[in-house]
Amino acid sequence: MEHSLEWSTRDVWVRKLLYPGHTLPTAVAPALVAAALAIHDGALRAAPLLAALLAGWLIQVGGVLVDNLENLLREPDDREHPELVHAVASGRLTLRGLRYAIYACYALALLAGLYLVGVAGTGVIAIGLLSIAASWAYSAGPWPVGRHGLADPLFFLFFGIVSVAGTYYVQAQALPLAALVLGIPVGALTTNILIIDDIRDRAFDVVKGKRTIAVRYGPQWSRREFGALLLVAYMAPFWLWLQPGFGPWALLPLLTLGYAASTLRDVLTRDRYEDLLPATPKAGRLLLAYCALLGIGIACS
Repeated sequence: MEHSLEWSTRDVWVRKLLYPGHTLPTAVAPALVAAALAIHDGALRAAPLLAALLAGWLIQVGGVLVDNLENLLREPDDREHPELVHAVASGRLTLRGLRYAIYACYALALLAGLYLVGVAGTGVIAIGLLSIAASWAYSAGPWPVGRHGLADPLFFLFFGIVSVAGTYYVQAQALPLAALVLGIPVGALTTNILIIDDIRDRAFDVVKGKRTIAVRYGPQWSRREFGALLLVAYMAPFWLWLQPGFGPWALLPLLTLGYAASTLRDVLTRDRYEDLLPATPKAGRLLLAYCALLGIGIACS
């Protein structure tokens, strides 16, 4: 069914636009880590945590919608996403509807942000506006960063360090070193999801003129980057274990090493678009499992 053009309107919006297999893990994972650190520090606050999670997810969905809108505008006959092209041609999806959905996502994220400003102060405004700008600039504007090979550091920074530190800050109104460092493995594993997509999509990206890392330097470079980020992620629990106030529970994420090795093997050995399609949700599940175990280890320390 993945290549069937006769998708229902619901399937188009849920499977291709809201993209829950991608957006939910990358939104929930940093919130799990930030919540666990807040529990460890006696600073957990459920309402700010949930508001930050909601705002982060909405900003991510807004970015996905912007990406698809820009793609449809630039590539109206896009062979990579024939389901969306067919949905537009049949009237089940409109560009105006996409724009309204983008406005709604960002507006609702800003509403959640206004609540967080009341809780944690005006510094939250800068975090929110920069995050929205980053999600928009990935695909849109005069110089879309995703088309010029700069998406990887953007993902690492905003989906990792900013998300964990920001979600912790709205609960505790403090920013310890651990809140910043713990964003590194989250950012590494999240960026690896993007790397898989870029390796998989590189043939389409060449036609579209997108200069992703996999296009500019080749898939082997991206595979090495994937492995390096995986190594960074699995070194982080050892750093945490050595810090005062944390113990061997911090090593719980190492239980996912087998699944990480399996994901790495897929990335190293598979090249065809169809063969790499399952690797993206697999990397999302790895991210969630790692962060859930990291969160348990932090909270139990």
